[in-house]
Amino acid sequence: MLMERILSRDNLLTALKRVERNKGSHGVDEMSVKDLRRHLYENWDSLREALRNGTYQPSPVRRVEIPKPNGGVRLLGIPTVTDRFIQQAITQQLNPIFDPTFSEHSYGFRPNRRAHDAVRKAKGFITEGYRWVVDIDLEKFFDKVNHDKLMGTLAKSIKDRKLLKLIRKYLQAGIMINGIVHNSEEGTPQGGPLSPLLSNIVLHELDLELEKRGHKFVRYADDCNIYVKTPKAGQRVMESITNFIENTLKLKVNKDKSDVDRPWKRKFLGFSFTVHKEPKVRIAKESVKRLKTRIRMITSRSKPYSMEQRIEKLNQYLVGWCGYFALADTPSKFKEFDEWIRRRLRMCEWKQWKRPKTRIRKLISFGAPSYKAYEWGNSRKKYWRIANSPILHKTLNNSYWSNRGLKSLLERYEFLRQS
Repeated sequence: MLMERILSRDNLLTALKRVERNKGSHGVDEMSVKDLRRHLYENWDSLREALRNGTYQPSPVRRVEIPKPNGGVRLLGIPTVTDRFIQQAITQQLNPIFDPTFSEHSYGFRPNRRAHDAVRKAKGFITEGYRWVVDIDLEKFFDKVNHDKLMGTLAKSIKDRKLLKLIRKYLQAGIMINGIVHNSEEGTPQGGPLSPLLSNIVLHELDLELEKRGHKFVRYADDCNIYVKTPKAGQRVMESITNFIENTLKLKVNKDKSDVDRPWKRKFLGFSFTVHKEPKVRIAKESVKRLKTRIRMITSRSKPYSMEQRIEKLNQYLVGWCGYFALADTPSKFKEFDEWIRRRLRMCEWKQWKRPKTRIRKLISFGAPSYKAYEWGNSRKKYWRIANSPILHKTLNNSYWSNRGLKSLLERYEFLRQS
């Protein structure tokens, strides 16, 4: 029985380690991940018995609102750490059953596949001459999944009735908002380990339909791009696939965010493309805007950070950011970001020096001529203007920031591209 495999010691230990490694926030019971192992040690016998008997009742998820970059919020449902552990154990056993059946054009939340693979696939289609994209955005996808339809799909491959009953309980566990539990009659709340797999199971039907029609497409979770050769073909595909999604899958297409357009005018997973016949991957404008917003926050003159704290916060953010966006074929952008970040830091440093005599003394100590140090130290020009002045370029140069510990985006980009 599948439930016995889920409850096997090896599977449970793997699930426990995964949940502990992923950390994450607490659920409605406020138990933290670090307390999970002790909780299981003390309560495992009764918990296992409830799972075997089919009497286990999952807790409601805790509603969390995450602001979206373009406005609005993304609603997450955070399960308790105990439920995350059980969901992870279930997912580990269901993945080998369902993943081999999924489309090669599906890249989201799958073993040995990631967003970069999806972007490269899209680039390949554009190179082949499919230079129009049908960009379909599913409206509140995770909140709109039909439970009966999903359970019917699961029942075709899962014969263990206790497991099916448990999954339905997770779907209907409810959402706690301000201490009140609300029923969940549709949707798979984002935030649990089981949700990504269930989303792929739901959208597998869309993949099969697109394959049957012979379309060139790439899907990453609820982001689906179909590549065609003409705008007329794009409009035809948009209309017919929208009908299929809304009438057959019982999901809703967001008309405002979906469109037929050139790939270089759209974004996909944070990236876009150049207009060239052999397109290059570039960072989407929205992603650059988010990067600059975050850096402005860290390097804001009004933030009472020391320079060491600013550089530490920048490094923490930039290393992860560059690890993802190093896929872009545009090294000049990384050089440009480096220059802009250093100018932001020069502005902060200039403000921290505060008084004219401190500025003069500092400039002289960094090798500036006395008359120049006096001229700029007494300048009434704005911080941002002085941050770009020749004297600060020479005194607070690249070596200065490197010695202070600032990591270069360009150097990291070149390292990642070579490795």
